[in-house]
Amino acid sequence: MNKYIKLAIPFAVSIVVYFAGLWQIDFSEVAVIDNVPQLTHGIWIYLSIFVGVIIGLILEPIPPALVGLIGVAVAVFFKVGPAKSGDPTAVISSSASINWGLSGFSNSTVWLIFAAFAIGLGYQQSGLGKRIALTLVKKLGKSTLGIGYAIAFTDGILAPFIPSNTARSGGVIYPIVSSIPPMFESYPDKNPRKIGGYVMWVSLAVTCVTSSMFLTGLAPNLLAVTTAAKSGVAEISWFSWFVAFLPAGLLLFILTPLLAYIIYPPEVKGSSGVIEWAKEECSKLGLITTKEKWMVVISVFALVFWILSSVDTLKGSIIEINGTTTAVFVIIFMLAAKIISWNDFLSNKPAWNVLAWFATLVALAEGLKNVGFLAWLSEILKESLLGVSPTTAIIGLVLAFYLLHYFFASTTAHVTALLALFIIIAQAIEGVNVYLVTVLMMLSLGIMGIITPYGTGPSPVYFGSGYIKGSDFWKLGTIFGLIFLAVFLVIEIPWVMFVVGDWITPGAIH
Repeated sequence: MNKYIKLAIPFAVSIVVYFAGLWQIDFSEVAVIDNVPQLTHGIWIYLSIFVGVIIGLILEPIPPALVGLIGVAVAVFFKVGPAKSGDPTAVISSSASINWGLSGFSNSTVWLIFAAFAIGLGYQQSGLGKRIALTLVKKLGKSTLGIGYAIAFTDGILAPFIPSNTARSGGVIYPIVSSIPPMFESYPDKNPRKIGGYVMWVSLAVTCVTSSMFLTGLAPNLLAVTTAAKSGVAEISWFSWFVAFLPAGLLLFILTPLLAYIIYPPEVKGSSGVIEWAKEECSKLGLITTKEKWMVVISVFALVFWILSSVDTLKGSIIEINGTTTAVFVIIFMLAAKIISWNDFLSNKPAWNVLAWFATLVALAEGLKNVGFLAWLSEILKESLLGVSPTTAIIGLVLAFYLLHYFFASTTAHVTALLALFIIIAQAIEGVNVYLVTVLMMLSLGIMGIITPYGTGPSPVYFGSGYIKGSDFWKLGTIFGLIFLAVFLVIEIPWVMFVVGDWITPGAIH
């Protein structure tokens, strides 16, 4: 599709949505009648802008961060987005509008995402990420299945510290993995199934699992927590997230390389050549450097304090430090240890890009609540969902949230478009624990990336490698997507709802 057509479509959709909804808008001078929220002109203007932003994020005619910035700018121009801006009787000043538009830049979670990208840069600059990967290949690379597990363990070690699975899998792991197939004369156009297809698929499948295992394993996880908070759902801690996904996460992490070995088997089962290659590459790295040692120490510090910030008994004590504060200290320590330089920090384009991108999306998501759209939608859904059992509702919400990812080329767009809406639906169903259902939906964000060749950041990297045919990629996505979903439904729903639900709920008495 021509990029100019892609650029025009979001604006056209916004205009069409606006005029298509005028007939049902209440143009009265009140936003609430008999305690029932009304659909006002301000709400509909904002919704039209929001829909256009989502279409822009899906089509990506321009960088996603710019799409969000344009959406915020248009909303600020029309003075919709700040609190009560959907109320016809409210007077919204231009300063209130711009303060709302920039509010995402003061959000602590947005800065945690930004800081975590800088931490990922530390793994690359220090060489620690590469050393970990090569060491594991050297230890486990005697068999092709061992290589699969080396890839898995590398991703698992890096996932808590590098929230961009594109940077983690595509930036650190892929360059190493792509060096292995040619050693066996396996190329995209010659013998791709010899070993290349297997290692590429394992790399993608594993990073989808680790993206769900850790709150900081996928940037949209953090965005989802903030989006949920804007909808009135308490924030889940780093450790509670880990515990919530633990049984399904461990099972999928252990099984994924083996499942790929069975479902998409390599022709080569093993060779000592990979170990020799890994040894040569490790020897080129030399002894572990001072920067790498410092990176290990700093990583342990980050992990410890992210976990401690989740312990209720430490709340308010000197030991308890906010997760974002911890991440900022990590950056300071990396600069002090000269793992990265200030110029490295300033030139880290992915980090600054994600800061601008997520800051605008956080503001836009909050705007849905501010203008009164979520309150109006909740009232509509309450009537249509009367009589639905909580169990049916929970399974239906998780299934729909997962499968709708087929329509999204970005997990961020998925979160922005659907999470708040699904939370409102859950709130409208009597007997449903909204917090735990929200947790379940958020936990699925990583694993749902496996279903399509565009479902998560690294997907295009491995799809573009050419080792896996397009038809095979879709088949594997369907098979693994169903396996991941089945494990999630069978294990995670009972685990979260009935076993650890009280424990992971903020403020619960343990």
